[in-house]
Amino acid sequence: MRQNGHAPEAISDIARYFNQASQPSQQETLGEIVVEILRAGQNLSRKAICSKLLRRLELASTPEDESHLHELIGLLFRREE
Repeated sequence: MRQNGHAPEAISDIARYFNQASQPSQQETLGEIVVEILRAGQNLSRKAICSKLLRRLELASTPEDESHLHELIGLLFRREE
């Protein structure tokens, strides 16, 4: 069943990313990305989040920013056991 046009699995996956983001700055970055996606009228999905993270990585100006974004990208592809 779909709610608000999003598959329940996608919603739980996105919630899991936020739970895995242990540092406040990680949650802030993910929150900013989610807001950007929703304001653009796009569907919130793993692909949309990953695209935004990759774009930010391309524009990163410091090694710290790059590391921060690499960690968040890693969260998207981490498997839970």
